[in-house]
Amino acid sequence: MSTQPTITAVSERSATTPASRRRSLVASTVGNVLEWYEWSAYAVFAPFIAAAMFDPGDPVSALLATLAVFAVGFLMRPLGGIVFGRISDRAGRKFVLITTMLMMAGGSLVIGLMPTYDTVGVWASVILLLARMTQGFAHGGESATANTYVAEIAPPHRRGLWGSIVFVAIFAGSVLAYTVGGAVSAVLDKGALTEWGWRIPFILGAFLALAALYLRKGMDESEVFHDKDDDAARAASPAQVTPPAPLSRKQLVRSILLVIAMTSGITASHYTWTSYASTYAITQRGMPASAAYWSSVAAQLIGLISLPFWGWLSDKIGRRPLIIGFAVLMILFQLPLTGMITSAPWTLLVAASLALLIVAIPGALLSSTLSESFPTRVRTQGIGFAYSVSVAGFGGSAPYLNAQLIEWDAGWMFSVYIMVLCACTAVAVWLMPETKGIDLKDA
Repeated sequence: MSTQPTITAVSERSATTPASRRRSLVASTVGNVLEWYEWSAYAVFAPFIAAAMFDPGDPVSALLATLAVFAVGFLMRPLGGIVFGRISDRAGRKFVLITTMLMMAGGSLVIGLMPTYDTVGVWASVILLLARMTQGFAHGGESATANTYVAEIAPPHRRGLWGSIVFVAIFAGSVLAYTVGGAVSAVLDKGALTEWGWRIPFILGAFLALAALYLRKGMDESEVFHDKDDDAARAASPAQVTPPAPLSRKQLVRSILLVIAMTSGITASHYTWTSYASTYAITQRGMPASAAYWSSVAAQLIGLISLPFWGWLSDKIGRRPLIIGFAVLMILFQLPLTGMITSAPWTLLVAASLALLIVAIPGALLSSTLSESFPTRVRTQGIGFAYSVSVAGFGGSAPYLNAQLIEWDAGWMFSVYIMVLCACTAVAVWLMPETKGIDLKDA
């Protein structure tokens, strides 16, 4: 008798409507856009942060140090993915999405207001490092939970289409960061931009987060998450409903390793063409900062527009053929597209547009593919660990590795590195089953 009310409460709590699910999708997406804006703003303004927060006597060393801090933020993502993934799988997706939003906004505000190297010396670098570590920790939880949440509230036959919205938010956040970068660099001269103008996007992001928090407070909790509690409650009741068989440790490890390998080429390609391409054009090819930013904005908008199409197509033909197609295309075009970039803005526009159209293919499918790879009870933890490890190891290190290889006059090696990782993506997807349209409760 003591268990029946629990089942009823869970069922009532999990009741949602199509309209409320759509509102929840919007709330999750708006918050995700702002989180990715705050995250991407650091990469956009890396050359100016380098001048303000590190020893200005060696510009190359300062830029490498700034990109290294960028990588350290990524190294915190697996820890955040594990910690927040566990919280999400126990306390719910909504709680984590609100908490990570607050942490990202706080880190952004600290970066926007912190003193410079000239004012406090090495402590400026330390404060910057701690702020990025906090953001990286939050971002690991946000990415895993957002991918899980959107996939779980989506209709099974449209999961690819709905899931593509997660990567739309990633692109949109980056586009917003580059748009602000382009606007600020166009309005301010280089002296003002270097001295204080670079702070504007971080302070702006912290205040915009308040609107996202308001929307996220009204989100529904995932029905799939609550159904997990239903299964546990019913299994303890006299009816003894048998829950799905849990994933064995061996199966879980295999799924994690395959997801890490699958996302390695995707994330390295993504961060190369969204976060580093403009920095490369500015610092290595002498392209004006404003022109590089606007070229990147246009290229990312082209990639963004294509995302829903790839998600829709995956609901028709499956996830595997599209991701393998991405890997083949990137192997063929990574080296020539990088070599295309000169000081002329149109070269960055064309190269980045083509690259991001290719990157958009698997990006649109990540939410659905990742969620379909793990069972509900460990879904966010599995995604949080596997995806964050891959992003930290192959995405966060990409700008630093690229800059360092260029400094060693071996920039071509980075393109080969991307090509090898894309080959790993193709092999991993080949070994994974097709999961299009499955019921996530049976994953």
